Amino acid sequence: MTTTTDTRTLDVPGATLTYDVHGPLPTTDGEPPLVLIGQPMDASGFTTLAGLLTERTVVTYDPRGLGRSVRHDGSAVNDPAVQAEDVHALVEALGGGPVDLFGSSGGAITGLALVAAHPHDVRTFVAHEPPLVELLPDAENARAAGRRVAEVYAERGWGAGMATFMLVSSWQGPFPDRFAQEPVDPAQFGLPTEDDGTRGDPLLSGVSDPVTAFRPDVDAVVASPTRVVVAAGEESRDLLTFRATEALAALLGQDLTLFPSHHGGFLGGEHGYAGQPEAFAARLREVLTRA
Repeated sequence: MTTTTDTRTLDVPGATLTYDVHGPLPTTDGEPPLVLIGQPMDASGFTTLAGLLTERTVVTYDPRGLGRSVRHDGSAVNDPAVQAEDVHALVEALGGGPVDLFGSSGGAITGLALVAAHPHDVRTFVAHEPPLVELLPDAENARAAGRRVAEVYAERGWGAGMATFMLVSSWQGPFPDRFAQEPVDPAQFGLPTEDDGTRGDPLLSGVSDPVTAFRPDVDAVVASPTRVVVAAGEESRDLLTFRATEALAALLGQDLTLFPSHHGGFLGGEHGYAGQPEAFAARLREVLTRA
């Protein structure tokens, strides 16, 4: 079954958002729209997953300042509270809640902020590997590792910064003191060694620090009518995002729900970081339909 894609824009305070509706709206299957959100990934990262969920009306969007969504607020900082208000406006534009929501990485943090602030917007929320650094017992060293990524990026450019990020994101277990202080060779990860002079990468530059520094309002999330499913990839065990997600599940009093593959398990050919999208889509479908 194929679906048509309707690309739309939405003006919100300080930005114009671009979003894609895959399928009919209003929906015709008796189910609400399924909204897929990432951060700092834009809608393009969900191309494969949306194409595997054609039985649903799927909505993807570019967060403000990313992809096709343009900021007018004079800021470059990615703030979960602001992002949550953007998604709330998107839900209203779709006809009002509740929607089903799948949030990946920083998108899962946006979802936590949304559920706390607008508890009737979401029916089921799948929070997949939110990088909630502050929930880790080694939060201080994890924060320092994140700062090191930004330092290297500022000093040496994208290849060196991304190589340091990859070292941090692939580290298993708690971070030791002074992690990643030694230079990392970008070539060992197949990354460019030359500095292209740009410094605007939302993953490396520090503009997303409020995302990883976010502390969820656990009481508000628990009190909401939203069914929250805390999920992580089977291949992510002991990595920062898995450990943070385990900590979130414990705070919410639930078991961790495992998904196939890794942090980007839903990816096909996007971003050169393929997971197991067919198995991931089947698992997401199962989780969303479970009572």
